[in-house]
Amino acid sequence: MLENCILLSLFAKENLNRMSEQQLNLYDRLINEPSNDWDIYYWATEAKPTPAEFENDVMTMLREFAKNKKREQRLRQPDLEYLFEPPR
Repeated sequence: MLENCILLSLFAKENLNRMSEQQLNLYDRLINEPSNDWDIYYWATEAKPTPAEFENDVMTMLREFAKNKKREQRLRQPDLEYLFEPPR
């Protein structure tokens, strides 16, 4: 689903390099375990409550990112070059 592709890829670009190993494992579970992409979107946008097994600091980070308080244009996925940038 396009909405999640944009949301999760931009979130990853901004956050993966500074996540701990535990947070990376939580993020991996979040993007791989739910069987319905819409569930992740609804949880991130707070349209539906997040199940207890996914309620953690990574979900909190994702919800804050989804609020887009800086009003950034988020119209497409980032280029993949960010994957090869050194950690900040």
